[in-house]
Amino acid sequence: MDKESILQEAERIINGERRVDYGDASDCFKLIADLWSDYISYRADEPYCFLAHDVAMMMCLMKIARTSTGAKKRDTYVDIAGYAALAADL
Repeated sequence: MDKESILQEAERIINGERRVDYGDASDCFKLIADLWSDYISYRADEPYCFLAHDVAMMMCLMKIARTSTGAKKRDTYVDIAGYAALAADL
């Protein structure tokens, strides 16, 4: 796997097809954060608030967890790079 091509692909995806398909990442991540906060608050019976940045970082962690299964697929690394770039932007 070539690191430069992974970064280029991630940039193309987050600024291209994903943005077209799902809208601006900050809006989507804010909605996810609100849903996660509601879910955790409901389950724990106490308020909790995730932020859009938390969503991007936890999506990185989810992708990192996938690599621990032994499956080291290129798209996982592309997704990690994309989520990290979005987190930095948030």
